[in-house]
Amino acid sequence: MSTLESKVFEDLEKALEDLDLVSAVLIIKYLEDINNISLNIAVTGESGVGKSTVVNAFRGIDNTDERAAPTGVETTKPEPYPHPIYPNVTLWDLPGIGTTNFPADQYLESSGFENVDFFIIVSAGRFRENDAKLAQEIKKMGKKFYFVRSKIDNNLSDAKRGQREYDEERTLQEIRENCIHGLKKQGVASPQVFLVSSFDLDLYDFPALQDTMERELPSHKRDVLNRGIPKVCKSIINKKKEVFRSQIWYYALISSTVAAVPLPGLSFTADLGILVSVLTNYLNGFGLDEKSLAKLSSDTNTPLEDLRAEMKCLCSGQNVSIELVSLMLYSLPLLTEEAAKVVEGSRWIPLLGIPIAASSSFTFITSFLTSTLDSLSVDAESVLIKFKYKYTFR
Repeated sequence: MSTLESKVFEDLEKALEDLDLVSAVLIIKYLEDINNISLNIAVTGESGVGKSTVVNAFRGIDNTDERAAPTGVETTKPEPYPHPIYPNVTLWDLPGIGTTNFPADQYLESSGFENVDFFIIVSAGRFRENDAKLAQEIKKMGKKFYFVRSKIDNNLSDAKRGQREYDEERTLQEIRENCIHGLKKQGVASPQVFLVSSFDLDLYDFPALQDTMERELPSHKRDVLNRGIPKVCKSIINKKKEVFRSQIWYYALISSTVAAVPLPGLSFTADLGILVSVLTNYLNGFGLDEKSLAKLSSDTNTPLEDLRAEMKCLCSGQNVSIELVSLMLYSLPLLTEEAAKVVEGSRWIPLLGIPIAASSSFTFITSFLTSTLDSLSVDAESVLIKFKYKYTFR
């Protein structure tokens, strides 16, 4: 836990010991607010460079999805596109810079960027004067920006046809260096350029871009980014796992607070509801939910049952329900019917009962979620390795 998390935990523990349930609920509400922190990413550049496709790729959906930002049309005003799973993450598709309606010298005044956390400046070729001017204005605002060279797969295909001795790494390095050199000539100091294919995010510089964005975001927004970023490689799966793991104590606290309320059957019923919600979130985040696996099955021409055979966790590829969670609980040594009765019954012991019930509930939820998260991350890696599939969220 961080220092802040430890302090919150101590405050909640004291509230439970003092039977101050009002304070306990307020603390939990505070934690919910932290988990709903917004992240706004603006995608800009000249018209026709593939901004909308980048917006869709960052949201983990393809251009044919009904929720996708439309491609092949000129954006006339800033358009927000919430993440399909995490609506507190928003990608903004901005009008093309340098057009008649949005000249470069008035661009930032026209669009309004007070709440944007960072900018992605996209180009399908060399970065031009408008891109450099925009970067300099963004810097004056104290905002971060990253240059993304899109459609890099097209450039490599052209190079492969035109070079006698084709070397992909050398070609990528040449493109990157040319972009950096051109931006420096236009006055951009130490430009960060990332080569990205929106259709194959696992290739080229996307993982490096994700690492850089994470490193340069304020600490309270890093988890938000890692939850929403497409899981295109093992390192990103591990980052998602660590974000989910860091939140286990929060759900365990909710469970322990409910365990402190002396109403028959409430604690165990509430635990099941919490676990259904959390496991559903895990499946969506790892792309192991029913809809994602059905799409993977269709895209790879692989029977759904063959996909499920690659996964070991009982809830992988399933619609999470109270019945399924109950089955998972009673299939593990973490819980027996007798143990559940002990947790439930301890709440009625005068003075000592509530702390015992709260502590037992906290330990149980922590153990169960940690074990299940480990299994799901292994399943996500297994599917990624076997099918080398460019994951989409839903």
